[in-house]
Amino acid sequence: MKISRLKAKDYSIIIGKNSINTLPSEIKKHCPKCKKIAIIIDSKVPKKFVMRIKKKLKKYKIFIHFISSSEKIKNINQVNLLIDKLLKLNFNRSDLIIGLGGGIVGDMIGFVSSIFKRGINFINLPSTLLSQVDSCIGGKTGVNSIFGKNLIGSFYNPKVVIVETEFLKSLPKREITCGYAEILKHAIIYDKNFFNFLRKNTRKILSLENNTLTRSIHKSCKIKLNFTEKDFREKGLRMKLNFGHTFAHALEIQNKYSNRLNHGEAVLIGMLIAVKISKFKNLCSINTYNQIESLYRKNLLIKKFRRYLNKKEILKSIKFMKNDKKKDDEKVSFIFLKEIGKTTMPGKYKYGTKQIENLVKKLF
Repeated sequence: MKISRLKAKDYSIIIGKNSINTLPSEIKKHCPKCKKIAIIIDSKVPKKFVMRIKKKLKKYKIFIHFISSSEKIKNINQVNLLIDKLLKLNFNRSDLIIGLGGGIVGDMIGFVSSIFKRGINFINLPSTLLSQVDSCIGGKTGVNSIFGKNLIGSFYNPKVVIVETEFLKSLPKREITCGYAEILKHAIIYDKNFFNFLRKNTRKILSLENNTLTRSIHKSCKIKLNFTEKDFREKGLRMKLNFGHTFAHALEIQNKYSNRLNHGEAVLIGMLIAVKISKFKNLCSINTYNQIESLYRKNLLIKKFRRYLNKKEILKSIKFMKNDKKKDDEKVSFIFLKEIGKTTMPGKYKYGTKQIENLVKKLF
């Protein structure tokens, strides 16, 4: 599969091997008055890509800033430091910020771009599979608070998203599985045919087989766009994308955003809990649960993390759901599964923490 292009309402997503070569023409097209470019880069990104980008942008005044990305530095203090740097360098709204890294960089630099002089040009270059299929789409930006994940933020679209699949070759297998979690989520909540494709091709995706990988990223992005374009500010339909994430975010906070459990692994566990509850409440069939559980088992998706799928760990995490940003009253809203490709509507199933505890005690 060659480079593909998805068109959202306000920006394009360019996907494929060597898609990074489109960067100069995209800047010229979307930021014609740009003179300065600040590139904020995750320090884990291989230097060869940094050199390649610098070479392509010789006509601009380039400022490069590396950050050691982790959920712990994704905070308002780091945002202030970056804004102070941009102000000292006298950046204007017609200039450009490029975020090169995973979801942490994309979320944080998108937020910085949205509030710097009320909005500066922003291009997202996601470098992890998770960011390429999920966080780079839909305009959600933000940073964490001590009270929870992504509680400070805005909605702000980039000028363009460039998904360079060559970045993925430098990632450990664990990071690829992390991104695959969101691909799987999109299939489970929206597209049974895509789910069946994943049943046959998951190993090819995890081993980065180029055509299967590009096709899967393209399809996953297309599904997410279907939700975000219809409900940009997450008032209703878009909340279906939260499937599995209520438990996932709680488990992440419980583990203090540590390397013990990354976001994708937490999502894989959260989705399995959500499907288990869906089966228990007779919302989905045993067959539906078995199909999903079988895909997990055959591809060893959570083999090393089954300890988080037990009553004690889940109960400990429930208290962290009270600050979930998608909560609009004292109860926590859940998305459950009816069948593969179809979920319950947002807001239909809401529980207090005591009710959630009782449910978990019955199930595990």
